[in-house]
Amino acid sequence: MDRTTTMGNLSSGSNVANPLGAKVEGAAQAAHQATDRIAEKATAQVDRLSVTAHRAINSAADSATSAAEWASTIPDQAKQAQTRLTESACASIRARPIATVAGALVVGYLLGRLARL
Repeated sequence: MDRTTTMGNLSSGSNVANPLGAKVEGAAQAAHQATDRIAEKATAQVDRLSVTAHRAINSAADSATSAAEWASTIPDQAKQAQTRLTESACASIRARPIATVAGALVVGYLLGRLARL
């Protein structure tokens, strides 16, 4: 008798479980669709942010490249300035050697006096 009662309850329980299973299946499908919509929106946002980040990085790289190129020209410019100054000093010394030596003696004397103070 217990077996028939248990069997009767199982068969009546499966009838109740079928509409419940359909509700669970519908809820699961709705959850999947909502997740898919959210994932699509998130993917679009990530793509936009990725493009923006790439632009910013490319801009920073371009700026760094121009700064490096500018900085690499500084030693050449300094060398050219040194060469011009040396040539100018040599020309001035050749033009007036006595005045240059006298000026150097005066500057040396004044620096010596200032050093004693």
